[in-house]
Amino acid sequence: MHIPIENIYFLLCYAWNKLDEKDRIKVDLDGNTKVIDLLTKVLISGTKVLLKRGIEKDYIRETVELPGIKGKLEVAATIKTGALKYQRTICSFDEFSSDVLINQILVTTLQRLLQTSSLEIKLKIEVKRLLSMFPPVKLIDLQISTFKKVRFHRNNRFYGLLINVCQLLHQHSLPSERKGEWHFMDFTRDENKMNQLFESFIFNFYKLEFPKWNVWRSEIKWKFETKDDKDHQYIPKMRTDITMQKDDQKIIIDAKYYRETMATNFNVEKIKSANLYQLFSYLLNQRDDSKKSLKAKGILIYPTTEKEYNLHYTYESHPIQIKTVNLNQHWSGIEGRLHYIIDQT
Repeated sequence: MHIPIENIYFLLCYAWNKLDEKDRIKVDLDGNTKVIDLLTKVLISGTKVLLKRGIEKDYIRETVELPGIKGKLEVAATIKTGALKYQRTICSFDEFSSDVLINQILVTTLQRLLQTSSLEIKLKIEVKRLLSMFPPVKLIDLQISTFKKVRFHRNNRFYGLLINVCQLLHQHSLPSERKGEWHFMDFTRDENKMNQLFESFIFNFYKLEFPKWNVWRSEIKWKFETKDDKDHQYIPKMRTDITMQKDDQKIIIDAKYYRETMATNFNVEKIKSANLYQLFSYLLNQRDDSKKSLKAKGILIYPTTEKEYNLHYTYESHPIQIKTVNLNQHWSGIEGRLHYIIDQT
């Protein structure tokens, strides 16, 4: 499935809920832009904006050896190291510095891009020039847990998209066989990764574009009865990809990404049965005495780059629809299609 690089960028920004930052970070793309080049261009453009407006700074605790006294004298450390023999002391003090975690992540990622084999040379030159403009910031050992330590607030919100890009690059980069070189794995070729991205995109699109609807991921309890309540602990939880509700209307949406939209049995296209079973289970088990639950609509949404599907069925009072969204078109067409799927309700 070929998705234009511009649309990959839109999917990511919606999935991360970073549309405001996207509008402020201008990125030139063409049909030949690779995913690694896209992510690098975002970092370059966004970092330039950061450097113009001023990067994040904070007071950090420093403990160093120096002549004289500054801040708090660390008596025990000074005596232990014998610094006094050389008329020096060990002192601790707060320094207003750019060497903070959020900048360390950004600089470390930019440095790693210089060592990424598949990145265009001209982009590496831009990255190198950008790094030379940074004040002293040390490189760190990036881990998934590192990104969880970042705290955003009103003054550093603009970093949000850039840190998301840094994390994505970290998750899909591996050390090469050549020492000091990194290899980027294109996540658009990974069906599981794209399924997560597509689901998050659809969820945030409807949450942002349909403010009059309540949009969330609802947990549905199985309507099983048992003589022993302890038996319930063995039943897996059922959680929808997307639940939308407004007044007496309720829609349950399952978003699924596959390279091939339909399964093929003996050259005949079929909806993937597991997806139908799942949606059907949601509809039956979410029923209560309310009108909206008894008439809830179920929608399966698949991406496609070729043939569109608009299939309509009914089970008792439940409309069931299978819809596709062509991701190989201008973004306005994708927006229009997703609006149409809900507006026709």
